[in-house]
Amino acid sequence: MNENVEQQAAPAVGGGAISLVGQGSQQNVTAGSKATWNIQVKSSDSAKHSVVVRIIITYEPGAPEWEVKLGDSSNVMYDSSALGEPIAKFNLEGSRPKELKLTAEAPRGARFDDIVKIDLELADGSNGKLEFSAVAKQSIMILKTSIGHERNVADGVASKVKDGKTGVFAMLSPEKLDGYVIVEGMNTDLVHETVRGVRKSKGLVEGETKFSEIEHFLTPKPLVSGIMEGDVVELVAGPFKGEKARVQKIDESKEEITVELFEATVPIPVTVRGDHVRVLEKEK
Repeated sequence: MNENVEQQAAPAVGGGAISLVGQGSQQNVTAGSKATWNIQVKSSDSAKHSVVVRIIITYEPGAPEWEVKLGDSSNVMYDSSALGEPIAKFNLEGSRPKELKLTAEAPRGARFDDIVKIDLELADGSNGKLEFSAVAKQSIMILKTSIGHERNVADGVASKVKDGKTGVFAMLSPEKLDGYVIVEGMNTDLVHETVRGVRKSKGLVEGETKFSEIEHFLTPKPLVSGIMEGDVVELVAGPFKGEKARVQKIDESKEEITVELFEATVPIPVTVRGDHVRVLEKEK
């Protein structure tokens, strides 16, 4: 969850007129993608100022380094991958604010919950500063398969994971998603390598998928979903398999329905599970 907090660095000691303003937020990003923040540098007067912004980057022990950049629309003023002092220099004149963009790109080999913290502060004696952070989270990818072989492909990927590969966290093969397996992983390069060569797999679909797009697969519908009183159904399991009937009552809490068989000599109510019937005709 992102936490957005409006931040403004305190003016320089001694009445300085420069301030930093931006949205202080923690962003979740997948391996190889970027977190982005917009920042303004403002002046309370019309004088010309030489501004120096200091960039302070911290990681947890043993975490890989991220690529952090700070710049404006025309050039990069600071790049963590380049040698040099961690500062950005520019001139500010007049009341029009300077628009800056801060980015932090997670490395491909980022681990789950790896975090980078970035502080920006004016190098003129100001006590205030802007604080940002980004956290590496898992990716959700779609693996294409031959239709009817979704479970076999998932089992094939799982066997490679058991052999020591750690790119895949979990897999899902929804019954109503023909030709695809949903894969959750951290290191996207390693996930590509893990699924390569699995029989009946056709490779990962380009790009990543949002959790909101697959969430409905994780919440199974009730067995009686879509069935109404008065519907004509066919029993597909149990001792009355193949018989046609009309729905008389629905018990959503037990996921059962009560039907009356058409061919029964004496109309006797029969209670069956919601997944033991197939709707033939909806009640008009």
